[in-house]
Amino acid sequence: MAVINSNQLRTVRIGFMPLTDCASLVMATECGFDRQYGIRIVLSRETSWANLRDKLGSGALDAAHVLYGLMYGVQLGIGCQRQAMAVLMNLSRNGQAVTLSRALAEQGALDGPSLAQHMRDCPRSTTFAHTFPTGNHAMLLYYWLAAHGIDPLRQARALTVPPAQMVGSLRAGMIDGFCAGEPWGQRAIDEGVGVTAVSSQQIWPDHPGKVLGTTAAFAASEPATCRAMIAALLDASRWIEASQANKEHTATVLAGTAYLNTGRQAIAARLFGQYDNGAGARWTDARALRFHGDGEVNFPYLSDGMWFMTQQRRWGLLREDPDYLGQARAVNRIDLYTGAAEMTGTQLPASSMRSSTLIDGVRWDGGDPRGYAGSFPILDQ
Repeated sequence: MAVINSNQLRTVRIGFMPLTDCASLVMATECGFDRQYGIRIVLSRETSWANLRDKLGSGALDAAHVLYGLMYGVQLGIGCQRQAMAVLMNLSRNGQAVTLSRALAEQGALDGPSLAQHMRDCPRSTTFAHTFPTGNHAMLLYYWLAAHGIDPLRQARALTVPPAQMVGSLRAGMIDGFCAGEPWGQRAIDEGVGVTAVSSQQIWPDHPGKVLGTTAAFAASEPATCRAMIAALLDASRWIEASQANKEHTATVLAGTAYLNTGRQAIAARLFGQYDNGAGARWTDARALRFHGDGEVNFPYLSDGMWFMTQQRRWGLLREDPDYLGQARAVNRIDLYTGAAEMTGTQLPASSMRSSTLIDGVRWDGGDPRGYAGSFPILDQ
C-alpha cells in the first residue's frame, strides 16, 4: 500500500488530553515515527473533553486522542448535534482508576463493598466525578457502583470534571471520589487526599481505553492520511513496549511542560504497573496500562464499541436501542486499520469481536447487545 510522499509532509493536527495514555502520540512525534509515513503530527493539548470534541467536530483538529464512549455519543447525538465519526484504532488498554477521598477512607470506605455499606449507614449525598457524560470513565464508574448495589443516578450525584482538576476538587471537598485516567489517581495518593478503590482493569479486564478518533468526513476524504497516522502510532506503541529503557524515557518525556507537566514518578509508577492504593496495599499489576501487545491492544474491535452503546442505553442516555452492530461497523474503521497493520507488519486478530467477564461476573461478547443492555437490574428508563 502506498505511503504518502515523504518529500511533502502532510501536517496533521491531533488533539490530546494530558494523560499517561496519550504516550503513543507523544512518542510518535518525539521519535519521528510520523515522518516515516509522510506526515507531521502537530499536537494540541486540550483542557477538557468537551473542548476537544468541539474542535474535532468543527475541523479545528484533524484527529484526536479521545474517549471511546465520547465518539459513540457524538455518532448518536447524545447531548450534542449528531455527527458521523470514525474510530481509527485503540491507543491504550487498562490503566484508569476509581479514587475515593481520604475522608471516606478514614470512615472505612476503601473499596466497593465497604463504600456500599458506608452509604447505607450514612445516607448523605455522595458526589462522584467522571470526565465526560458518555465517556469511558462515566460508564466504568457507573458499572462499578451498580455492581455493588449503588444506583449512580439515584443514590449518588455525578459531576463532569476535567481530568487535571480531579485532585484539586477532591482536596477541596467538592467531590467524594472520581474515575479518571492516570496520573491523576496516583497524584491523589501522592498528595494524601485519596485512595484507589479499584483499578479499571479490575472492573473490566483488558478494557479499551482512548482511541484515535476523527470525523467520518475526514476519514472518507483522506484515507491515506488516516492509514499513515495509524501506522505511525502502531510503530510508536510497539517502541514504547520494546524495552524498560523505552518506558523510562517515555515517562520522562510525558512529564515535560508540553505534555502532562507533572512529576515523573506519578507517571512512571503505574506505567510500570506498580500500584499503591494509599491505604497500605501495594502490588504489581499484570494488567497495567498497555499500548501495543503485538497489536492486540490497538485493533478496533466491534464488540468494544458496542459495549459503550449498551451502557449508554442502560443509563438512559439512549432512549431506544440503536443498531448496535451497524453503528459499530460504521464507526470502527477496520478497513483503514487493516491497511496500516499491513504497512507495519502488525498482526490482526482472528475476529472483530472479543469477550470479557466484568467485575460482576457477567460476560460480554457482543452477541446479544440488546439483551445485555436490558438484563441489568439497574436501568434508568
